[in-house]
Amino acid sequence: MALEDDIAFFEQVPTFAVLGRQALRILAIGAETRNLHSGAVLFYAGELADGGYVVQEGSLVLEPNSPMEGKQVTAGPGTLIGELALLTDMVCPATAIAKEPTVVIRISRSLFRKTLEGYPVAAEQLREMVADRIDSWTHELGSVKNALKKID
Repeated sequence: MALEDDIAFFEQVPTFAVLGRQALRILAIGAETRNLHSGAVLFYAGELADGGYVVQEGSLVLEPNSPMEGKQVTAGPGTLIGELALLTDMVCPATAIAKEPTVVIRISRSLFRKTLEGYPVAAEQLREMVADRIDSWTHELGSVKNALKKID
């Protein structure tokens, strides 16, 4: 894909959309594309994660280590996998397996952080988006807590 196509694709990814075109240009220039054949493993649960992946074509099955850790999920085009790994050290909570021939774009943590350092407005927009998500989750958890109180 051409650089402008990559930028336009990143604009469709909710986490990246808030960053702005100039920051996305840096991500698109520094990102790497990986082609996976059907059944190929992108990463294993328990491995250290050093960045995130956006599914560009095809799909990945995310299999948790055990049933206690969640259920299997399929990620298709436009899905960002490893969002938190773009910002902090963590281990992969699931194994990612290509369900079909799949193309992913890898963004390293160092590239993402340098982009945010170079574009402080983008960093602020991302911070606001994350804060809004946390507020929403807090509200949802409060609703669950109130519903559980009614059961007691």
